[in-house]
Amino acid sequence: MPERPEPSEPSEPPERALSFGTVAQAYERYRPGYPTALFDLVAEYAGRPPRTALEIGAGTGKATRMFAGQGVAVTATEPDGAMLAELRRHAPAGARAVRAAFEELPADGPYDLVYAAASLHWTSPRGRWPRIAELLAPGGVFASFGGPVELADPAVAEAVRAARAPFLASDDVPSPDGTPPERAMRWPGTELLRSALFTDVRQAVIARRLTIGAAEYVGHLSTVSAYLMLSAETREEVFRRILAVLPARVELDADITAHLARRR
Repeated sequence: MPERPEPSEPSEPPERALSFGTVAQAYERYRPGYPTALFDLVAEYAGRPPRTALEIGAGTGKATRMFAGQGVAVTATEPDGAMLAELRRHAPAGARAVRAAFEELPADGPYDLVYAAASLHWTSPRGRWPRIAELLAPGGVFASFGGPVELADPAVAEAVRAARAPFLASDDVPSPDGTPPERAMRWPGTELLRSALFTDVRQAVIARRLTIGAAEYVGHLSTVSAYLMLSAETREEVFRRILAVLPARVELDADITAHLARRR
């Protein structure tokens, strides 16, 4: 059965997707890792632990370490040289780091699992699902997971929005297919449901609450693409204003939303 028509190209500028290399060390320091509950979710869905996996846009290897630590042979791909250097610095035994963009990945599988950790929205939709299906063994699993790290206290969140408003209206990444945030099924589950190449599409949420210092939270913001698109001078001023309205420690809602599907 042929693949159904794909959505149009994302409206985000390409430079936003490739902005993280300038803050690779901060990304490694301030971005939270992934819990083993995520591995358990994937293994339960698959019916057994995956033996081999391909990671799309591995960044500094936060998810790479988690899956490799559970005995999965991970091939972690990352197009940015600076991010790749951090990935290789921290990659554990059982993980292989390769410099490659998703759009250039050779079909060298098949893999039991292909996954993307907070990176799929940066890939081109053109040929996305046929390419992923080609990399998977029949019945193999695709997983995409991530989610925003948001201030839990509404009053603090509003103070931060007001502080950044003169320079930045929003630091969100819009849904690539335009799915509104109130919709029960979120992207990329919405696209997977439309694809003829995948079946048994599921969405699951792993609840996570973090408490960190104000400076650490601003460090996290320094790795968010919306801020990276600002000039260095403007970015410094925004962070100064945000830090001024934060309490000493902040609580964060950092739930992980996972989408799972099986190759037909």
